[in-house]
Amino acid sequence: MALTLARGSHLVITCEHGGRKVPRAYAALFSGREESLDSHRGWDAGALELGRQMAEAFGAALHVATTTRLLVDLNRSIGHPQLFSEVTRPLSRAHRDDIIDLHYRPHRQAVESDIAHHIGSGQRVIHVASHSFTPTLDGLPRHADVAWLYDPRRPGEVAFARAWMRALEQRSPELRLRRNYPYQGRADGLTASLRRHHPDVAYVGIELEVNQRFVEQGGAPWRRLRTMLVDSLKKALADTARR
Repeated sequence: MALTLARGSHLVITCEHGGRKVPRAYAALFSGREESLDSHRGWDAGALELGRQMAEAFGAALHVATTTRLLVDLNRSIGHPQLFSEVTRPLSRAHRDDIIDLHYRPHRQAVESDIAHHIGSGQRVIHVASHSFTPTLDGLPRHADVAWLYDPRRPGEVAFARAWMRALEQRSPELRLRRNYPYQGRADGLTASLRRHHPDVAYVGIELEVNQRFVEQGGAPWRRLRTMLVDSLKKALADTARR
């Protein structure tokens, strides 16, 4: 049975880096790059599994992309220097435009349209973008198990991130929980783009970041973390609805 949301709220789950698929037209371009595709550079391991579990628990809309971010990064704006990777950046402008039209715009437009529709209907949208991060980057360990990225200038996002973090901490005090780590929530991304179109009272955009060490370990610890995240999300939604 799906969990019930507070009246007037609508939950949207997205996953921009849910897979490492290479479209057939670009298979030759990625030949010999299997190691990069399998790494954190190719996708966010575990993010889709977690996103699906959250969406199923609440009966929420789920927007998923499973094409590798090495083709085009759906969490970057057009014109951003990291929109294309070193694999696709050297392609002609025409080829890059085709990639944007076929593999970037459909996901972004579906998410944007869904959120705009519900806000236009008078609902407050809670958007959770499911992501994961590598435990170590450039030889440096990341000191977090779960983190929430948001814009600290938007009170609704501050309150929601704190409520979710507090609820998870009560259930799993052993976890290392951080906010705006290992990235800044105000940085370029899908949530940042949506904030420019919707006020704080109508749109709450949170990027959920989970350490991939849980995915790599698998088994009971990974299942338990996903369950705790769903349970704590339920509590955060209830707590912020009362404000």
